[in-house]
Amino acid sequence: MAVRQRNFRMRLEGAVALQGDPAPHLDLLLSQLTRSLRVAVVYGGNKRGEGAVLREAQNPRSWKSYETVARNIAGSLTNLGFTDVAVLPDDMRLAESLRANRINFAWVNSGGVQGRSAISHTPALLEMLGIPYIGHDPLTAGLLDSKHHFKRQLQSLNIATAPFFVWHPNEPRSNAVSDRRFKSLFAKWSNGFVVKPVTGRASLHVHFVERAKDIAATVRHVHDVTQNSVMVEAYLPGREYCIAVCGPVVAQQQKMQLMPGPFVFSAIERKLGKNERIFTSMDLKPITTARTRALLADTDGDVVGRLEEMARSVYIGTPLQTLVRLDVRADHKGELFVLEANPKPDLAAPSAKSTSLICAGLSRYGMSYDDLILSVFADKAATLFDGRPHSVENFFGSFHYSDAEMSS
Repeated sequence: MAVRQRNFRMRLEGAVALQGDPAPHLDLLLSQLTRSLRVAVVYGGNKRGEGAVLREAQNPRSWKSYETVARNIAGSLTNLGFTDVAVLPDDMRLAESLRANRINFAWVNSGGVQGRSAISHTPALLEMLGIPYIGHDPLTAGLLDSKHHFKRQLQSLNIATAPFFVWHPNEPRSNAVSDRRFKSLFAKWSNGFVVKPVTGRASLHVHFVERAKDIAATVRHVHDVTQNSVMVEAYLPGREYCIAVCGPVVAQQQKMQLMPGPFVFSAIERKLGKNERIFTSMDLKPITTARTRALLADTDGDVVGRLEEMARSVYIGTPLQTLVRLDVRADHKGELFVLEANPKPDLAAPSAKSTSLICAGLSRYGMSYDDLILSVFADKAATLFDGRPHSVENFFGSFHYSDAEMSS
């Protein structure tokens, strides 16, 4: 059996590494994994729940459980044939819950419970436990969620991002505008500013400030809420866009495809309302089709091409391990600037009343919500088989092949 497993794994690795048509091998792999893996979809635990933490701490990043979306993902996995799917909260009991449920694969749909770099905590725990998972590794998750560090990464890759200045809590608050770095960046800037937390979600605590003299008070307010560093960014007055990017293994109508590079999709314009300078948080105003516009190749070809190139460059250059959504803004000349990459974009199943920015354009690619979930899973499985053989042992330990399957 060990020899058969090793030979089958070698064939899979060869196929996924572009040495042949991967579809039959991936189909076989997925058919086995869906029947045999014990999967946990992990959402954000509530620090105020009994037994969740030892002691409550500050949340620099606005907390949300994402439990509803976790159940959407779990439901989709069940639709796809997975027979053992649990939905578990992310708190200090998670390791025991994973052990008790005999979990050997996890899908991280959590922004963390509390504390600094909370979005990194669950992947760090899973790395320590030896459980393979869908999600970014701890360092990448923290990088993407820390807007100022990610923007410096963009600069190193020569990818345009809006000019910015970071105020740190150990500096006098008045220095938010008197600092020489701020003056050198914005001496001739007259289009206004955006003040935002360096780590956050859903446009919460993000403020447009028209005049430089009002920045210090806004910085003070954001810091008092988050107890963290605050970023001041040049306000770009043009249109706002989003685009999604993930790995090259993609399911369309549940048929596996291997793209020549990262799969870039769902290029949309976020439609701003009258006097709406910043896209309103989805917590306050659900995302509907009226708030987005799908970009079309025949009418928006130039913008779509530039967005796709940006997304590919970010995915390859960072490098990323799973799905992200880029938020992009244009200046008054139409030049595009990456604002941030959402490390855990909303994967809520679309409904008649609302959708997510990721799912808004799926149908144009012949994809359903289940196709998207299968794509994210299959790409991660292929990556693990190709480059992380120790993680693969968790898979092979969960099932055995029939003689017919191993000889095919």
